[in-house]
Amino acid sequence: MSTLPKHEWQVESLNRPMAWIGVVLLAVLVAVGLARWSGLDPRTPDAAVQWQRDLQFRDLPSGDVAVLDVRTGQQVAQFSGEQGFLRSSLRALARERHREGLNGDAPFVLIGRTDGRLTLQDPSTGQRIDLESFGPSNAAVFAGLRLAGTDDTPLKSAR
Repeated sequence: MSTLPKHEWQVESLNRPMAWIGVVLLAVLVAVGLARWSGLDPRTPDAAVQWQRDLQFRDLPSGDVAVLDVRTGQQVAQFSGEQGFLRSSLRALARERHREGLNGDAPFVLIGRTDGRLTLQDPSTGQRIDLESFGPSNAAVFAGLRLAGTDDTPLKSAR
């Protein structure tokens, strides 16, 4: 038993765990700093591009979102209703364009990769959204645009 008065013994016993927590946190910060400084990138590298499609998204007076294939200029899909994931994804990319003072008419690139992942990329800003990160049902909203409006699958309207 310690010969220290009770209140000093309590302070000493509290400081020891706090000191260890501080040492561990400092070690983690140093390790992360060294990893970043060395150029270590913890992200998985992108798989090769299997297909890509340049698309423009336009708000219609009815509140729907029209999807146009940039190559053909044709509307290939139209989304009605709330479409929360589609709208929030486009809003995030458009916000970055607005922040950088860029024109909103440039197309976005929908990219399908050899490992099945989908990416929506804005070449104007370099921003991207890895769609599979939000679950299969959300990624499927954009996956349907791969062949939309082609002879293979006529996706005219999504609800």
